[in-house]
Amino acid sequence: MLTCTTYLTVSAHMKLEHLLIWVVVSSAVSTSHAQERPDVLFIAIDDLNDWVGVLGGHPQAHTPNIDALAARGMMFANAHTPGTSCNPARTAILTGLKPATTGIYNNGADWRTVERLRGVPTLPRYFRENGYRTLGAGKIFHAHTYDASGFFGYNDPEGWEAFYPSRHRQLPDEVGPPVRPANGNPSVAGTTDEPRGFVGFDWSPVVTDDAAMGDGQVVSWARRQLAVASAEPRFLAVGIYRPHLPWYVPQKYFDLHPLSEVVLPPTLENDLDDVPEIAHRVRNLDGVENHRWVLEQGRWKEGVQAYLASVSFADAMVGWLVDALDRSGRADNTIIVLWADHGFHLGEKERWRKWTLWQRTTHVPLIIVAPGVTTPGSRTSQPVSLLDMYPTLTELAGFRTPPHLEGKSLVPLLRDPDTTWEHAAVTNNGFREHSVRGERYRYTRHADGTEELYDVASDPHEWNNLAGEPALADVKERLAHWLPETNAPSVTPDRE
Repeated sequence: MLTCTTYLTVSAHMKLEHLLIWVVVSSAVSTSHAQERPDVLFIAIDDLNDWVGVLGGHPQAHTPNIDALAARGMMFANAHTPGTSCNPARTAILTGLKPATTGIYNNGADWRTVERLRGVPTLPRYFRENGYRTLGAGKIFHAHTYDASGFFGYNDPEGWEAFYPSRHRQLPDEVGPPVRPANGNPSVAGTTDEPRGFVGFDWSPVVTDDAAMGDGQVVSWARRQLAVASAEPRFLAVGIYRPHLPWYVPQKYFDLHPLSEVVLPPTLENDLDDVPEIAHRVRNLDGVENHRWVLEQGRWKEGVQAYLASVSFADAMVGWLVDALDRSGRADNTIIVLWADHGFHLGEKERWRKWTLWQRTTHVPLIIVAPGVTTPGSRTSQPVSLLDMYPTLTELAGFRTPPHLEGKSLVPLLRDPDTTWEHAAVTNNGFREHSVRGERYRYTRHADGTEELYDVASDPHEWNNLAGEPALADVKERLAHWLPETNAPSVTPDRE
């Protein structure tokens, strides 16, 4: 039987051979180039304030894995969230647009229905459009667990090649105590800013192992993805839900923080006497009500212990991820970003939870490890926003940064922590409610025009409002320069 090549002339055969060689070489070059592009491991932690060892926010924080990760790259010691609750913060981070630009100020606003965001590529979608294999698991966009209403969050289904548990459900089933509320708090049914059925201000050890927890399931899936070889560059986003409420984690994490040794956060009697009235009328009043209940029941140490335990559990999940990355053999070509969407009050300012423009809500961990760019163990105190992560990652990945982004690339700081950085971090807490954090001062302007100013360098707990000091008028003016010029009306005014 004759083959087709029998009918080729010598010349034609040589041309075909050259063509095949060109195809093979081109394919190899293309594959090599794809492999050279860095992978991204994008770790989001929910409700984590600065109570991690490397930031020194609490003396009993037990976070060896987060601390070790910081030692591999750069710790941004003055990083702040763009929004004071999950949905505004995450929408801003993942679209690159400020809450004041989109009008997304609360957890009830679905960004996917907002006209201003039509056609705007989310961070994972943009990486997918630029040749990355995008994988996600857990809470990346806003979502809830322990939710009986069928609320599965505001994920971007087109942003992912694969997602766990699915593109339309970000969180797996969770483990909890047999009776809820376990701590006896009558207010745990949720708030007007949360979906019906959400279990709120509650805590308890649970009898299970780490892998059975919702975060354990999410991280286990992510570890399996890290173990799979891939010719394509990967963007793997992993959302760790704890220390979000309710604080249900295995007993061993409570045991790391014996109740008799728990240290309460520093507070000041009459702390709020010098703040404007509007600052007392925070949108989510259950945080204040929870503090009253905690004081009445004498359970402040219990709550702090449960939060510390949940932070330690989240840290263990980080350790699982980084260990899997190291085992994969791709760590030397993987950008790691660890961040928290916002902080959390534990009795400071006479409240629990978030939704404030004070340091306890705005200040969050941000760690970036960029091989060949960052110096291990580096640190900067320059004010940065989580809004800056999108342009930073696109620059590190080597493709064009979308023109719509409102953040600034942090690559100059990653290369040199001492470089000149003339920016500030802005946090939003509702329509015309903003706080600006510089390297030393925080300036807040409320919707009614009233102000707060704190010298955070000398007053880290923000106990002394200096807004009325004439000598600091120039400080307020400099920081006010960073307030948004656009203040879009809320897309969900009925939820304000």
